[in-house]
Amino acid sequence: MSVFIKYYKPNKLVTVFNAKIWRSSSTAADVTLKKDEEEEEFRVLDIMRKTQRQQRKVARRADVQPDRGDRMATDQNWGNVWPGPKTFHPSSVPLPLRQGYVPKGMAPPGKKANAELMKIPNFLHLTPPVIKAQCEAIKSFCTEWPKQLNCEEAIEKHYPQEIITSDYCHASPSIRNPLARIVTLRIKLSSLNLDKHARDKFLRLVGDRYDDKTDLITITADRCPLRKQNLDYVNYLLTALYHESWNVEDWETTKTESDMEYYDFNINKSKKNLINWHLRSNNEEVNLSEDDYNNFDVSKIPNGPGYVEALSNLMNGGESDATLKQYGSSVRKLLGLPEKV
Repeated sequence: MSVFIKYYKPNKLVTVFNAKIWRSSSTAADVTLKKDEEEEEFRVLDIMRKTQRQQRKVARRADVQPDRGDRMATDQNWGNVWPGPKTFHPSSVPLPLRQGYVPKGMAPPGKKANAELMKIPNFLHLTPPVIKAQCEAIKSFCTEWPKQLNCEEAIEKHYPQEIITSDYCHASPSIRNPLARIVTLRIKLSSLNLDKHARDKFLRLVGDRYDDKTDLITITADRCPLRKQNLDYVNYLLTALYHESWNVEDWETTKTESDMEYYDFNINKSKKNLINWHLRSNNEEVNLSEDDYNNFDVSKIPNGPGYVEALSNLMNGGESDATLKQYGSSVRKLLGLPEKV
């Protein structure tokens, strides 16, 4: 006989169908049910017992090696440790460095985990032995210093032009400083081949860039973004000023004494007056031609050159205690009068 048998297990309903029950053996169904129960056993998660089975791990602490800076030898080759510019590393420097701002009465922070030491450029690679070794390495690529340039006077004579630039080292994301592009050119006016006309025109073109005390002309350029561009620009300015000072315009040849920008004794009426006074003092004839006045040498007059210099300084430099005193002294010497007490 075939029947459907339903029975309950914990949290599960089991249905057995088409089970055959024999009259001769009433225990066959019980055996089958017991076998199914063993196969479908419900497993229970026992947390407490599982935790007890696990073995506790013993934390083992690794041995900390001593700092590299403390193990360095005192006679080591520092060039091998710090061969070039790089960020500061505290374990590579066997020095008790300190840097940083702290309140008064406290020591600055040490080199360990010091951001102030790491964020700025350093020159730890530029030690005297390393510099000496590098100089010896590049010596074969250099030429010998000329023996003729053994003093400042010789250098100034053969190389009168001086170029001045500046390099900056600062804490910034960029190594470029905008002030590094500025270029200054200095040269003595006496080193330039200029006649009287060209010298006067050159000085008027440069303006206040000329220092009469040191005879130096200073030209500074900073309008270009790169140093090389500013260097080319100052050289161009010097070349343009030199050639422009030699140019003579048509109107310059027709200038008269009243059109002159400065006092010139040789074309002024004062020269004729000085020559006439000298001739009368020596009872000589005064009737001279224009060419005679132009060719007359004022240095032949006693104390004449001093009078000419004092008069030119007074007219061109303006009245001051120094120029007036110099002019009065030269006039007394010219007339043969004693010095004013």
